[in-house]
Amino acid sequence: MHGWVILDKPVGMTSTHAVAVLKRLFNAKRVGHAGTLDPLASGGLPIALGEATKTVPFVMDGRKRYRFTVRWGEERDTDDVEGRPTQTSDARPTAEDIRTIPAPLHGRDPADPAAVLGHQDPGRAGL
Repeated sequence: MHGWVILDKPVGMTSTHAVAVLKRLFNAKRVGHAGTLDPLASGGLPIALGEATKTVPFVMDGRKRYRFTVRWGEERDTDDVEGRPTQTSDARPTAEDIRTIPAPLHGRDPADPAAVLGHQDPGRAGL
């Protein structure tokens, strides 16, 4: 079997596990995914089967879109929902603060919230 499957990956499943399941399901010799989704993320995971695996690099160069929810006022020891809260704050960013967030993303690791939002005093709108 050769082609692409777009898997609606649920929260809790790793991309590696998704590939293994589809490999068994389709009895495919070669299977690969075009980008990892964190186990805490759900969404479309493109998976190539057979000869289509040769096209994975072309898909990886495409644009991706992310939709997410932010919970303001809480810092966790793992920087994600699975961690323990370590700090809380009643401070909230203004609409203008939020509009200016994308500029610092250029050249930064989006997986590092501190790099995106900057290290701020807990009494300010950083949490």
